[in-house]
Amino acid sequence: MTAMTRDEVPVTLGGDGVEVRSRTIGGGMSVGYISLPEGTDMGPALKGLEGDACPCPHWGYLLKGRLRMLTPRGEEYYEAGQAYYWGPGHVPVALEDCEFVEFSPSDDFQAVIDHVKSQAG
Repeated sequence: MTAMTRDEVPVTLGGDGVEVRSRTIGGGMSVGYISLPEGTDMGPALKGLEGDACPCPHWGYLLKGRLRMLTPRGEEYYEAGQAYYWGPGHVPVALEDCEFVEFSPSDDFQAVIDHVKSQAG
């Protein structure tokens, strides 16, 4: 069995108030502890990926805030207290300061993190 707290998971992406902590937890999956300040639009950082959106699926729980998710089917809204599944092809926009914990396929999530880092450089 594997367990880890937010503080035990290293920051893999950060800047402008955005913080992504991720670590492989087992079964080919990673846990992510993510904070996005109000107004964060991940669209520019995801440019260049298929559909200019995140291609990685995520299962999680929104602890704090509200998000607008841009998808091929239109806009979807999420708020604190909701569990979610975000399929491939999504772009998050933080309507309020957000904190969430999610689980994602490790290799797919790392590829997105690497892409976002390359966009920032």
